Amino acid sequence: QVQLAESGGGLVQPGGSLRLSCAASGSIAVTEHMGWYRQAPGKQRELVATISGDGGTNYADSVKGRFTVSTDNAKNTVFLQMNSLKSEDAAVYYCKVVVITLGARYLEVWGQGTLVTVSS
Repeated sequence: QVQLAESGGGLVQPGGSLRLSCAASGSIAVTEHMGWYRQAPGKQRELVATISGDGGTNYADSVKGRFTVSTDNAKNTVFLQMNSLKSEDAAVYYCKVVVITLGARYLEVWGQGTLVTVSS
């Protein structure tokens, strides 16, 4: 089993910053891929940023230059540093992790979501 614990959401004014964290735990042998997605009311869930096991990153065009995805040295925690936040960034942010477990299973696990509100 693999569990994810997200934190860091909240209310921020336009132009402000927030840092999201997502810690993975459980029977993880290899972390293949970690990332953040978001879903605003009435919209489909969309990719925000991802980071692969070799450190390669991918960003949505709408967040390039403002958001930074990173992991800790153990690659069990993924962070999303969000700067210069805009009202259109408001959404529920979900962490997703793809791992190979100690039992050699390939698993895709989603976090419970954390709400980011951008408002003055």
